[in-house]
Amino acid sequence: MEMPSSTASYQPVTVKKPWYKQLYFWVLVAIVLGILVGWLWPSTGEAMEPVGTTFITAMKMLIGPIVFLTIVGGIASVADLKKVGLTGIKALTYFQVGTILALLTGLVAINIFRLGDGVNADVASLESETTDSANKLIVAGEEKKWWEFITHLVPDSVFGPFVEGDILQIIFLAVIFGVAINAVGAIAEPIQATVERLTAVVFKVLSFIMKLAPLGAFGAMAFAIGKYGVGTLTSLGSLILLFYATSIFFVVVFLGSVMAFLRLNIFRMLGFFKEELLLILGTSTAEPALPGLMRKLEYAGIKKTTVGLVVPTGYSFNLDGAAIYLSLAALYIAQATNTELSIGQQLGLLAVMLLTSKGAAGVAGGGFIALTATLSTLGTVPVVGIMLIFGIDKFMSECRAMVNFIGNAVATLFIAKWNKELDVDRARRVFAGEILPPPEGEVENDFDMEVLEHEPADKHHRAGEVLSLNKECGSRSIEHERLDTTSSGNSSRSS
Repeated sequence: MEMPSSTASYQPVTVKKPWYKQLYFWVLVAIVLGILVGWLWPSTGEAMEPVGTTFITAMKMLIGPIVFLTIVGGIASVADLKKVGLTGIKALTYFQVGTILALLTGLVAINIFRLGDGVNADVASLESETTDSANKLIVAGEEKKWWEFITHLVPDSVFGPFVEGDILQIIFLAVIFGVAINAVGAIAEPIQATVERLTAVVFKVLSFIMKLAPLGAFGAMAFAIGKYGVGTLTSLGSLILLFYATSIFFVVVFLGSVMAFLRLNIFRMLGFFKEELLLILGTSTAEPALPGLMRKLEYAGIKKTTVGLVVPTGYSFNLDGAAIYLSLAALYIAQATNTELSIGQQLGLLAVMLLTSKGAAGVAGGGFIALTATLSTLGTVPVVGIMLIFGIDKFMSECRAMVNFIGNAVATLFIAKWNKELDVDRARRVFAGEILPPPEGEVENDFDMEVLEHEPADKHHRAGEVLSLNKECGSRSIEHERLDTTSSGNSSRSS
């Protein structure tokens, strides 16, 4: 009799979670509750600041290790290092083109609507109204040079970037270590295996922290509304509205065109990333959503090497939302302070922004510092003019971060297509919400569905096999006993 195979294929059962059990629903509820608490009880809303900042800090704690381990593991496992270099060059090229388009979009929008005309802001009075927190950002921006992001790439120590959370320096270290492990060869295989194991552990820790996302979103939103008030939204509502409308236009028209070229639907992609987008809306920063972006892109069928290199680099160099904000804000301040800028000066402003936007990547108040650095470098627009938008910057940061996030998702898909690595059919099905097995067993989809744990499932599967074997062995034992009895009976009669 043929023995049952112990290696029979087994697929874990996957069922869609009800909408009320999914993370995005509870994050959305938390955001609404945070707005109500901050609006109705401002002092209570302000007191919620530690809740939001603790969650964001916990997420940022893992960003450095995730970026480092992902890049090192990806580069170390690649057979052709030249391909990694080409992928980096392609990504940087795409980032620059995307940033230029975003800057031009903001520039055209503010030139058409000219919201700063008629404000007639007095520079002298703005200087007297400068707060301590705003003054610190102004000083930081004035001291920052456009070329600093190049020299800043090399860290002072190996552990410094992880302590300070400097993503650019972590990427630099990760690329060097990944290339070194790849170049050493077989002797570094234990290190590569350790990197893979550490990556799995860090992502498991991340899954624990993500369960607190609704609490973090509630605290951050309650504090923002309680601190700055709904009145701040209405005072410069036209500028906020223009920024959001321009950002939506950029996402739908420009990024949507890139997705159409890839034969994918941008709206379905946005639905696929709804949890991450709501998390960004609640916390006003894109950093907590970075791990989810990387894992979901891998699940959509993009190679881990491409995701690990393009996404972290894009978080520093592909800031479409920040680019729109910079051009809108700079021209608004110029118009509000009656500073006339020619077309040539505006284009020069964009050229400086291409560099200053990278220099402030990953820095607290980075958008404001980049804006200050741009105005200081140009010298024609008064730097203290940033006080005109200082109060509403908090409410523009959500949109800024979401556009940055969406831009990096589209960029990674485009680079994967450029490398001929994108499984368009799989990506289309995943974006549509179809449940698929992980590609090549690399990732588990634990984002919007319930996946049974492999160990218990395997145990039940193996238990069935053991029972089958026991039954078979039992039947064989009985058969042997019958044969023995028959043979002994025959022997007795013969004797």
